[in-house]
Amino acid sequence: MTLPQLKFVQCLSPAGLHNMAYKQWGDPENPNVLVCLHGLTRVSDDFDALARALCDTYRVVCPDVVGRGRSDWLRDPRYYMPQQYVCDMVTLLARLEAETVDWFGTSMGGLVGMGIAALPGNPVRKLLLNDVGASLHTAALNRIGDYLALPVRFTTFDQALQYVRAISMPFGRHTDEEWRKLASDVLRQDHDGQWIFHYDPGLAIPFKAITPEDAEQNAVALAATYRAIACETLLVRGAESDLLTREVAQEMTQEGPKATLVEIPDVGHAPTFVHANQIAIAKDFFLG
Repeated sequence: MTLPQLKFVQCLSPAGLHNMAYKQWGDPENPNVLVCLHGLTRVSDDFDALARALCDTYRVVCPDVVGRGRSDWLRDPRYYMPQQYVCDMVTLLARLEAETVDWFGTSMGGLVGMGIAALPGNPVRKLLLNDVGASLHTAALNRIGDYLALPVRFTTFDQALQYVRAISMPFGRHTDEEWRKLASDVLRQDHDGQWIFHYDPGLAIPFKAITPEDAEQNAVALAATYRAIACETLLVRGAESDLLTREVAQEMTQEGPKATLVEIPDVGHAPTFVHANQIAIAKDFFLG
């Protein structure tokens, strides 16, 4: 059974230094690198199945974005923003010493990938955007922000598991064993033995600070970022997604990198890529 290496890289925010954890699968000398970046409250372990399927071809690198999982928390939570995450990933790419990289980004991880792929002279060869795009539906962002801010804690793991299942139902059908992994990856016990989420509650602070004017400016900037991308791009959409509408997805096939669109039925936001049929979509794109 293939096992990953757990590694760390030191990054910089305006508030100081922090360590970012990442899992590295496959030959550490392999120049073919695939970076897989998770969603807002998820972690690198989300990509275990995908990494196992691709690590014979790629060095698969799966970071825990700062404030999540095994990575440090920022000293100032106001910097939990895509711009900071892009800077951290540039530091990671320098550590990896790869001339080019392929990128798989789920939700927030896709936004970060777009931010890098839009930069002049960037190393991104292929970009897979998993249920995220050039425009994000406001109601879905509000839904995500609402549960992000809740101070939830649970007496037992099973209680926490049921909560994760409830808020993650848009992921689609999964076995009990798959749900258990999806939950255990993002849960930990605190010093009182209570089960809590494995992320900094401060992630909610930038969400709460966004004004309508900020939201409008962010939307304009995101659309411009997508139009600046030139690499081959695959857009994967959960057919029932409330974050990436079908209208926006169709528009993305006509502008910027003119992404190829694949929709996954019976899934909302976002496909987990733990099932063989979804992994096959990524394989066909990256290795085809």
